[in-house]
Amino acid sequence: MKCYFSSMKQGFMKSMVVAAVATVSLFSSSVKADEAADRVLRGARYASTLQHQDLHGTMKKNGKKTPISLFLRGENIQFLYKTKKGDKRFHMRLKKDQFDLLDIVNGKTTKFSNKKIAEKINGTDLSYEDLSMRFLYWNNSKLEGEEKISGQKCHKVRLVNPDKTGDYRLVYVWVHKKYGSLMRVVGYNNAGKPLKKFQVTDVMKVGKEYTLKTMRVETVNPKTGKSSGVTYLEFQKPKKVAPTKPTR
Repeated sequence: MKCYFSSMKQGFMKSMVVAAVATVSLFSSSVKADEAADRVLRGARYASTLQHQDLHGTMKKNGKKTPISLFLRGENIQFLYKTKKGDKRFHMRLKKDQFDLLDIVNGKTTKFSNKKIAEKINGTDLSYEDLSMRFLYWNNSKLEGEEKISGQKCHKVRLVNPDKTGDYRLVYVWVHKKYGSLMRVVGYNNAGKPLKKFQVTDVMKVGKEYTLKTMRVETVNPKTGKSSGVTYLEFQKPKKVAPTKPTR
């Protein structure tokens, strides 16, 4: 993994992603978000969308590239990916304790079915849930302590799926303790078996914040524990936009 931490300074991004995975016995519907975990999550949400910046990039698997874009629009985060059949759009609507994924087809909005939430996008290893990082908005979270990832001290946060939609029942995320950058994410099924592993391999500085540049996403066979596919998610650095001149 590329070592980018030595060059970071204070004031870097608040955080990228959080939560963690263990076994089914670790979670129940009575779990609530604790304050420490919620602080990490708020920073993760901020950094992963870059707020007022649009992000563009690609998902790459076996030499095949799928262009993607992310746009933050108020309480909605909009996503676009390109296929040979044309552009496909969906968005995540954010309200208190709600994080719905919705289709946008011919101007009409339809809520995703549970099956579609976990559906992989255009033959890659990323599902709609993965690309949107929907699990960051789950309200059942708990700070589990600290662990070292790639020699770096990280917060470990556990997120429990509150409504049982999608593939994951529990997600663990490791966030760099000092700089708040995402280090690792693992999603587990109902039997406590890993389904997906996310590993950040590079970050980029945008303004005063650091955010994801490259992430390795690996699908895991829950029966064997072996990898069954790998996709790389890469984002380009947003271009500077000249300030708008006031009109007279």
